[in-house]
Amino acid sequence: MRIRYEEMVKTFEKILLKKGFSVDIAHRSATLFANNSLDGVYTHGVNRFPRVISYIDKGYIKVDATPSVEARMGSFERWNGNLAMGNTNAESAMNRAIELAKECGIGLVALGNTNHWMRGGAYGWQAADAGMIGMCWTNTMPNMPAWGSKDRNIGNNPFVMAIPRSNKEHVVVDCAMAQFSYGKIEEYKLKGKQLPVVGGFDSDGKATTDPTEIEKTWRVLPVGFWKGSGISIALDLIAAILTSANSTTAIGKKYEDEYGVSQVLIAINPEAMKHSISTDDIVNEVLLDIKSSEKADPDTEVLYPGERAFKTRKENEEKGIPVVEEIWESILKMV
Repeated sequence: MRIRYEEMVKTFEKILLKKGFSVDIAHRSATLFANNSLDGVYTHGVNRFPRVISYIDKGYIKVDATPSVEARMGSFERWNGNLAMGNTNAESAMNRAIELAKECGIGLVALGNTNHWMRGGAYGWQAADAGMIGMCWTNTMPNMPAWGSKDRNIGNNPFVMAIPRSNKEHVVVDCAMAQFSYGKIEEYKLKGKQLPVVGGFDSDGKATTDPTEIEKTWRVLPVGFWKGSGISIALDLIAAILTSANSTTAIGKKYEDEYGVSQVLIAINPEAMKHSISTDDIVNEVLLDIKSSEKADPDTEVLYPGERAFKTRKENEEKGIPVVEEIWESILKMV
């Protein structure tokens, strides 16, 4: 089953307006949800939408709130998200980081007390579309064991890096510090498929590719084992320090669900310091070398980060966005 992009935006927007959001926030949030689905990130688009509505109903997301600036120093600002809609908070923060980068060469907005931003890569694409190098990350509720531990005491803390190209086919890395995000694990479970590589531990403490077993234990595997664990801890600490808000530890102590998180959004203007070689020339030389390398598997294409999303976007624009019929029907009942 496929749904046209415009229909998806309108459906999401109607539901958000019904919940009490302003016209501007409802439209922006709906567009971000649909864009995630358009790029093939259904776990943080259409599939996640019903859960977000439940968070609104529980009062975790404040429909009448907007972010506010708490402190400024040069190209660095600290914001309070005031528990407003997470994806529009992050979009606003990255927009401000871009403005600061145009003025100062670099802009950083530390956004505390906010909600789940859905797909972090959206804000990398946003920065790159503006011609900026983008970097951003978020902490989460405790949902991953530190390396060597059984207890869930660190977050899978998604991290994003984006490098712009003038043809808009940007290089965008969007990865959680777990081998698979919980959204991706849920997607494999819904499809009745095993993960392609081990992604966590089962009830017996053995590494497994079974998404159902991993959801039972909540013991996901850090990317790079101890390395991913260490990076997760560092990202969490930097976000908590710069926002003067919640760490993953604090979120776990205060809340039963994931909200009140801390995020960092950075934009860097590559044109601020003029150089003899253009950004496109540098990026294209590297990508050409990667794409022309010998394939390990003749049936598998060598892709650069972000390429799959761009190709999926084109396909879904033409054919419509694939949805799980049961999930889409549940969304239509909310209109």
